[in-house]
Amino acid sequence: MKQRDKRQGITLVHTGDGKGKSSSAFGVAFRAAGSGFKVLVIQYIKGKWKTGEAQAAEKFDNIEWHSLGDGFTWDTQNPEQDRKTSREIWEFSKQKILTQDYDLVVLDEINYCCGYGWISGAEIADFIREQKPAWMHLILTGRNAQEAVIEVADTVTEMKMVKHAYSQGIKAQQGVEF
Repeated sequence: MKQRDKRQGITLVHTGDGKGKSSSAFGVAFRAAGSGFKVLVIQYIKGKWKTGEAQAAEKFDNIEWHSLGDGFTWDTQNPEQDRKTSREIWEFSKQKILTQDYDLVVLDEINYCCGYGWISGAEIADFIREQKPAWMHLILTGRNAQEAVIEVADTVTEMKMVKHAYSQGIKAQQGVEF
């Protein structure tokens, strides 16, 4: 494993309407953990869902996992609560990053919060530019990545939906989507 003082941390953004944004980030997280990196995953939307990725992370002693959201925001009955929760998770995320305890941090579904206007892309970009440790790797996932976040990122991947099982009436499947 590269020493932190010799490592160039990169910021990755996984966005777009296609499937695979979180899945890709979790693949990187498990790859990093397998390489001995200390990994932090913070989920902004999923909340108390029992997901396969969170259960797999429990098998690693170098992955810390937090599912903190209120659930899927498009089903919300209380957007003000979602805004408050998103702000609280963002503050928690910044505090965890500033501890410098982690080599890789995944902020899963944070881009959705920006798309809804609950956290500004400029605020996230400023934090990345000014406070993220230079050696730390950071991944931000979710649709609607804001232009300011895209500009500050080193690598941006836009997932494009060509076809999706959901549009054929097939609900999300355990082991594939969660």
